[in-house]
Amino acid sequence: MLRRLHPDQPDSFAFTPANQAWAEAQLTKYPAGREASAIIPLLWRAQEQEGWLSRPAIEHVADMLGMAHIRALEVATFYFMFQLAPVGSVAHVQVCGTTSCLICGAEDLIGVCKSKIAEAPFALSADGKFSWEEVECLGACSNAPMVQIGKDYYEDLTAERLAAILDELAAGKVPVPGPQNGRFASEPEGGLTSLTEADTKHYSYNASAELATEIGDTVKRIDGTEVPLLAPWGLAPGHGKGRRPVPMRAPGAQGVDDLTRLEGVDKKLQAMLNGIGIFHFAQIAEWGADNVAWADAHLEGYEGCASRGNWVEQARGLAAEGKTAAARRATTDGVET
Repeated sequence: MLRRLHPDQPDSFAFTPANQAWAEAQLTKYPAGREASAIIPLLWRAQEQEGWLSRPAIEHVADMLGMAHIRALEVATFYFMFQLAPVGSVAHVQVCGTTSCLICGAEDLIGVCKSKIAEAPFALSADGKFSWEEVECLGACSNAPMVQIGKDYYEDLTAERLAAILDELAAGKVPVPGPQNGRFASEPEGGLTSLTEADTKHYSYNASAELATEIGDTVKRIDGTEVPLLAPWGLAPGHGKGRRPVPMRAPGAQGVDDLTRLEGVDKKLQAMLNGIGIFHFAQIAEWGADNVAWADAHLEGYEGCASRGNWVEQARGLAAEGKTAAARRATTDGVET
């Protein structure tokens, strides 16, 4: 299948501050000179932010990684998980059309997509909220037919149920993912025939659906406001020393503080700190001795740096400096000139 970039492209692309911090933390996974290895996660993050991969996004990622633009374009056009055209603002529906689903009614689901979204795959619905495509096996054969919407599977579908799910999504609701015919998971439709003592009474849904319901992010794209993805590649074995500092989900409205102002913190260490949810001097200013001990033990290549550099005292001064500057700006902004 020939895959080309969409003819209508935005003028530019930039990661949000939170996603930029996440992307920089990814680079710490790889040794110097091997940053291009991060091409797939960074392209995926760009797609999650915008919904699709534009040429400016692909080239921005290439520039971050020191790659020729054509190399990043080769990756983006090779993998079908990358959408090269705008998708629905609410949801992009991926209908499994492989054997098990096809036998069990996938063609009826495709018919629903054609009638309620658009006749052709990858085309936007009239209101721009939805798009769809047929995909290869998604590995939920025992719950065929099924679709993937956003991050989750909707299984044991009928045409009527998929139509209702699309209506719910259009109304701003988040339908519960998982089996749609009353099954808990993938047990026989007639009920358990083995492991009959299994206790599912304490759970409303199976583990996957339960988590999706708890988070409420089924069709929400990753935008950097999630709990930070920890960077275990940047953490040395700490043998349980100290207590890990409480992370922030995302930097504050003022953006990420320049943590390189702390003694011993370079750009790489700042990316590591951002990767574990530390964005501001005010956070470090609140650390106790156990948090300092954790940082000393776990930041690979920078062991002992937090205590040697007296980060907490430095951070308190820098945080206060930032508050003073903000107060000064607020006062100045309030005076007519």
